[in-house]
Parts: sequence; structure tokens; C-alpha cells
Amino acid sequence: MKPTETNPTEITLYGAHWCPDCRRSKMFLGEHQIPYQWVDIEQDGEAEQFVVEKNGGKRIIPTILFGDGSVLVEPSNAELAAKLGLVTKARKSFYPLIVIGGGPAGLTAALYSAREAVDTLVIERAAYGGQAAATEKLDNMPGFPDGVEGIEFANRLRAQAERFGVELLQAQDVTSVTSHDNYHVVHTASGDEYACCALLVASGSRYRRLGAEGEQSYIGAGIHFCATCDGPFYKGKEVVVVGGGNSAAEESLLLTKYADKVTVLVRGDAFKASPIAVENLMHEPKIDVRFHTEVVEFLGKGGKLNQLRLQNRESGADEAMAVDGSFIFIGLDPNTAFLKDSGVRANEWGFLITGHDLVHDESQRPPGFHKRPPMALETSIPGIFAAGDVRHGSTKQVASATGEGATAALLIREYLKQV
Repeated sequence: MKPTETNPTEITLYGAHWCPDCRRSKMFLGEHQIPYQWVDIEQDGEAEQFVVEKNGGKRIIPTILFGDGSVLVEPSNAELAAKLGLVTKARKSFYPLIVIGGGPAGLTAALYSAREAVDTLVIERAAYGGQAAATEKLDNMPGFPDGVEGIEFANRLRAQAERFGVELLQAQDVTSVTSHDNYHVVHTASGDEYACCALLVASGSRYRRLGAEGEQSYIGAGIHFCATCDGPFYKGKEVVVVGGGNSAAEESLLLTKYADKVTVLVRGDAFKASPIAVENLMHEPKIDVRFHTEVVEFLGKGGKLNQLRLQNRESGADEAMAVDGSFIFIGLDPNTAFLKDSGVRANEWGFLITGHDLVHDESQRPPGFHKRPPMALETSIPGIFAAGDVRHGSTKQVASATGEGATAALLIREYLKQV
């Protein structure tokens, strides 16, 4: 597809399924909720010719065409961020409050704090709104009787935070956190450091992977973790959903809007999803459910997933299954790797322990809390708080995440009076 007339806001990414840099660029755009059109030059001769012309006779991908007519070739994430106008460096090096994570918990805490004149910086690696932004519709959010699209809710939260003066820093990975006396330092992958009196970790969680053979090779090339983001690529095709919980059930139903057939693979003998979700799924004619089944290998051709090797957990029998795409929904892992050497305590799964859970056993009371107990959402390091999906004991719901964000802001307000 050789372009003829471009829209100023359009982005067209020319590449091939086997190209790892193409997958990286697609992932970057997807994570930041930036719409784009994907064109596989191996399936489109005109598109291939366009790429060759733009690169002086060379077939270089990814080649990304922007609506203003400009082109980036094999861009780094930093180059893409700059082109898209994402703010990647903060105005100052010190803030009373820094929030890591721009999901519902982080943005709510930030707007509460900024509204009370607390200078607040939010650092986010991907799109604002977190997983909520990738949800087709939030149907149980108080105040929205007809529901609200996830991306609309995320955009409203961001706009509200900006209205109160929250500084937003995007496309930045936090690599570590260190603490010195009564302040904390956030270190980013770009080499920048930002200090604060109080730190809120609201970095959320990420989708868990199967760990099956071939999985890493086909992520973004047939393996996906977001039906809202990637479902439209499978119109009229057949896809597989792996998982038996609420996410698997709900995302399977969403995928029926695009795919002709959705096969759900469940390792056990029953769903763990809510009865309502299961009932809706079982009554959908486009959905086929297979229990006692797991994926042991992902296979493909030309860098694109096209087959699964399955195993029946009861009989041990193997079989091959042709697929156009696979969506994996088997749980969440917290985004806490950057806290590895920070001293912040986590449970066995990596979720952060806060408040009273830290002092059940007085002999294990964290250092720094001998004169007072930790506040409700405070971690084992005084002045570092946690809220939302990243916290042990959270409900993993958007409504409760916003509530925890507001609670954290009020607790941080009291903490800041002491330092």
C-alpha cells in the first residue's frame, strides 16, 4: 500500500513479521496507546517499493511514515518518543512527591496532592491509564451509569491531573530506587535522577507469560496480551485464548467482535472466572472451550505464529492446532523489579507489603518504624508508599485503585509534615 494522501495524525509502520525492531516499534506505539497502521511489505509489493524508494534503494525496516510526510527509519524508542512529542525529561531534579506509575492509582494520588499545592512528578514508562486504558469498557465504575471506555477514562484522569499542575514524564523506565536519610532518589534508564521527600509506587502489574517453547519469538507476531489493542488485526480469523480466569473469559467475549472463532484453552477442569462471565462465554456460539489443555510450543512460518502444539493434561496426548493468533491471560506479575535492592519488602510473588501487614510480627518490625507504626499504605521504607495493583492485598479493580490513590495522597500529606 503506497501512500497517496496522509492525515497529519496518521502513522504508518512498514515492516515484516520476522523483524524484531518492527515488533519493538509496534510495542512502543501500542504501550503508549498511539494509533498506527501496520503494513507488511512482504505481503504488499507497492509498500515494499515505497520503503526501497524512501531508503535510497535499500529495503530497511521498520520504516515509519508520519502524517506530516516525515519518515523515521529503524528509530530507537527515544527517537520515537521525541518525534511523538512525549516529555521524557522532568523540569527539576527534586520534588516533594514523585509517583512511579501513571495508572488510576498513580494519577489519582498525583491530582489529589497537586490540588493541595504539593509539587508532584509522575513517571510512566508506557501509556497513562495503565491496564484500564486498554480495557474496552469499564462497566462498574461509580458515576458512569452507561459505562465508560477505558481509554476515555484514562484520558480524563490525565487531563484532570494536568489541570491541577501535575508534571507528567513519559516513556521513562525506572531502573532503581535508593534512599538517603529522609529522602529518596529515583534512577531512570536514561541516566537521570530525581529526588523526593515522599515516593509513591503505583507501577501496577503486567501480564504473565506461559514460558512455553517459542513464546518469546512470536510476541507481537501472533502472541498478544491485550484483546482491545490487537483484536482488530484478526477480523474474520481464528484465534486462541489461553487462561481460565475472569480476564480470559471477558477478553474471549471481546474477541468475538473480530474473530470468526475463538478457542479457549483451560489447563484445569473448570473456569475460575465469575459465574456471570462463564455463563456469557458458554452461550457464545463463536467460542469453543477445551479443558485439560495446555500449550507446550508456539510454532510459525516466516516469523509469524501459525500453529500451537497442545498437550492434554489427562491423557498426555499431543496435537497440532492451526491458529491465526493467540491471546494469553493467565494472571499478573507486579512491576517491582526496580525495587530489588531498595529494601522495600515484597511477598513471595513480588507484590509490595504495606501498613499493618509489616508489623504482624513485632520481631520483624522494619527499621525506621521503632517510634511509630507504618501508615496504612506505607512500605517497609519510611516515606515510600504503594497503591493499586502493585500492592499486596489490593483487589486489582480500577475503582479500588483510584480509592487507594486518594488514600495514599492523604497519608503522604501527613508524612510530608514530619520531614
